[in-house]
Amino acid sequence: MLHQQEQRHIYYDPDLKIEAYNLIGIVQKFPNHFHECYVIGFVEGGCRHLWCKNEEYDLKAGDLILFNPRDNHYCAPLNGEHLDYRALNIDVDIMGQAAYEITGERYLPHFSSTVLWQSDITPALSKVYDAILNQAPAMEKEEAFFFLLEQLLTEYSVPACEASRAEPDRQIQKLCSYMEAHFAENITLDSLLDMCGYGKSYLLRSFTRQTGVSPYRYLQTIRLDRSKKLLEQGVPPIEAAAMTGFSDQSHFTNYFKEFIGLTPKQYQRIFTTTADTNETTNKDTISDRKGDLS
Repeated sequence: MLHQQEQRHIYYDPDLKIEAYNLIGIVQKFPNHFHECYVIGFVEGGCRHLWCKNEEYDLKAGDLILFNPRDNHYCAPLNGEHLDYRALNIDVDIMGQAAYEITGERYLPHFSSTVLWQSDITPALSKVYDAILNQAPAMEKEEAFFFLLEQLLTEYSVPACEASRAEPDRQIQKLCSYMEAHFAENITLDSLLDMCGYGKSYLLRSFTRQTGVSPYRYLQTIRLDRSKKLLEQGVPPIEAAAMTGFSDQSHFTNYFKEFIGLTPKQYQRIFTTTADTNETTNKDTISDRKGDLS
């Protein structure tokens, strides 16, 4: 049996200002992490075991996945099957504006379900992805995007301020805020201990229980998000690594590839190369399209 080549197609749409991506034949495990954006995705093929916010799910083709910003999650293959997956990444500002235009109210939505089993909404998500891929007229893309969000916001979300979720206590929030403000610095566990007065073991257990990730994983996820923004603006990868606190270029590249599935340079090309430029590596097919972030 021939090994199926992994393919990763990622696009930035300058009209909708969102990312769309398609993973094909993926065997990679994705470690525990979170996103600063909303993610709407669905499984096209294969099976995955998903962990999200202390809940577990067995996913198969046709299941829709909804991640809120900061929903920690990780996944692994089931029965050795390869994953085919499509998704949209939607920044918080874009989602807030869309919610206002759909409902007439200014709020951030919170998806109340992580998985919608065998959802009839998946064709609507696929339609948005195809419109972006085919560079459809702006009106066509916007119409597909808002039809998708209208159904999701109406049926599967509540205002974030009304969501019944436990927030980290004041001490843990203080540590999170510190890491978000000082992510480029050499933050150590001892420096965090000095801020809260906890013992080392208690801090690790309490932080992980309340946020879903360890302090180090939290810091690295923040660094990763900031580095993506720098890469999108054209900052060279070696400079982006130094500006976001990664110890060296190799560490940055390995970490970026582990979580994003691309190298920093491949990710940057999505925003800087001409339309329809394709780069094939030993395992990945990267489809790049120029995006205007101004």
